[in-house]
Amino acid sequence: MSDNQNDFELIKRFLNGEESAFNILIKRHQEKIYMLARRMLGNHLDADEVVQEVLIVLYKKLNTFKFESSFATWLYRITMTRSLNFIKKRNLKNTFSIFELRKNKSNVSDPMELVEGKEQFDIVEKLLAKLPPKQREIFILKNFEELKYEEISEITGKSVGTLKANYFHSINKLKELLVKYEKR
Repeated sequence: MSDNQNDFELIKRFLNGEESAFNILIKRHQEKIYMLARRMLGNHLDADEVVQEVLIVLYKKLNTFKFESSFATWLYRITMTRSLNFIKKRNLKNTFSIFELRKNKSNVSDPMELVEGKEQFDIVEKLLAKLPPKQREIFILKNFEELKYEEISEITGKSVGTLKANYFHSINKLKELLVKYEKR
């Protein structure tokens, strides 16, 4: 039995009132949700927050799943949407924080964020964080999740041509950022 069939069966069992089926479904996909959010957001705390949001959405909206695409595709779409929304909120908060610092003329420096993992992972995370969200999204789904353009198109709702263009731009931007990083 394929993962998709197993997922479909678990969803049906949950929709018929079996709560434990939801827990099994989440255990199966939680690490993927977390890693996708972690790569999009660049840190553990934000990723955990998005994962919690995704789990709440899943619990409340699983009855809207149409069984037309794979559950993983639907889950990626929810996770990407929540991650992008989180980035927008964070950017808005940062804008207001910078405005307040300037207004108050405080000399508060940006605190260094503790980053876990190996040095190369840290560099990739830092460089990915500098990509625009749409380029980061396609790069992560293509390289880390190893999805095909058609699958990414299904998740994001964007055409394959648009995705290829965004991927091309993300690669060029990362090369440029890496050159700058290495010159430091």
